[in-house]
Amino acid sequence: MRCPALLLTLAVLTVLAAAPGRTETDPAGSARLAAEQLEAASVALSKAKGSRDRVTSLTTVVHAYEAGLTALRAGLRRAAIREAQLSKQLKAQEVDIARLLGVLQTMGQGTSPVMLLHPDGPVGTARAGMILADVTPALETRAAAVRRDLEEVTILRSLQEGAAETLQGGLAGAQAARQELSKAMADRTDLPLRFTENPVQTALLIASTETLEGFASALVDLQVEGMAEIDLPDITGRKGALALPVEARVLRRAGEADAAGIKRPGLVLATRPNALVTAPAAATIRYRGPLLDYGNVMILEPQPGFLFVFSGLAQVYGRVGEVVPEGTPVGLMGGNDPEVGAILSQSSEGTGQDRTETLYIEVREGKSPVDPETWFKTNKDG
Repeated sequence: MRCPALLLTLAVLTVLAAAPGRTETDPAGSARLAAEQLEAASVALSKAKGSRDRVTSLTTVVHAYEAGLTALRAGLRRAAIREAQLSKQLKAQEVDIARLLGVLQTMGQGTSPVMLLHPDGPVGTARAGMILADVTPALETRAAAVRRDLEEVTILRSLQEGAAETLQGGLAGAQAARQELSKAMADRTDLPLRFTENPVQTALLIASTETLEGFASALVDLQVEGMAEIDLPDITGRKGALALPVEARVLRRAGEADAAGIKRPGLVLATRPNALVTAPAAATIRYRGPLLDYGNVMILEPQPGFLFVFSGLAQVYGRVGEVVPEGTPVGLMGGNDPEVGAILSQSSEGTGQDRTETLYIEVREGKSPVDPETWFKTNKDG
């Protein structure tokens, strides 16, 4: 007759052989790091209000808040997914874990005289002792892994429960930074002016066109009086390397049909609400404001006859004729920041469907549109 502790020990070896490896990712650490990013952005916002170059400082702060909130959403989403995986994994192993605990309890209760007695005599006792000596480290390793999983579940749940305050502070800080930036842009007077807009001429141009293509083509031919000589960097060497003007995901590429079957020569990007849109290169503002049914439109001219067209913005910054440096804010997307509860719900569901706004981008060389992806870096596989 074999020792009961030995029988249970041998039975649990199958659990050890099938135990899944632990993931190397750290969702909790990612979420904590994102919270620290938001705290740093809050400190930077208080300093930016007194900065000499408030526009540059506030632009950096808005980007910092956007990055921090994006990272926090991703961290919470990963934490929710990881917590669900661990809970499912532990539940599926309840029977095996119960066996493991039974073995450990039996081994812990055994006294020295009992462990020395074996039906097969001294040789059997020695053999059983050797088997237990070999198996015990594996049992302890498996028990430690279960403890770590349980501790990780506790940490992840606590992290998600405490995320509401961090998210609320981050959303409020981002909105305050956008408002400060909008005011700083309205007060800005230090940008060079290449020409002064003729509002009557612009109004007539809008009235005579029915499409964005027609307006952009007419803009190329529009003669502007008093054009100042301001040299802008040649961007032809940066073809294919320009960053998108906003953090976004490509919804439709040039020439892809939408739900109505309409094909357009530009990119349709999905952005988050209130996302900041910036100039991808130094350029002259040729047009800003509402246009037909495209919402607010911003048209930048980085060099003569070459246009970047952005449509679908809620706010636009600057004046027609101004020359803006690369990275200068040119507008904000529309929409409303989601409520904290909605963000947490999306995280727990693992969806992350929070890119509710769309920005349309066209690139025009002369009067002809070209594929924006020949100029802008995008995820070609996305």
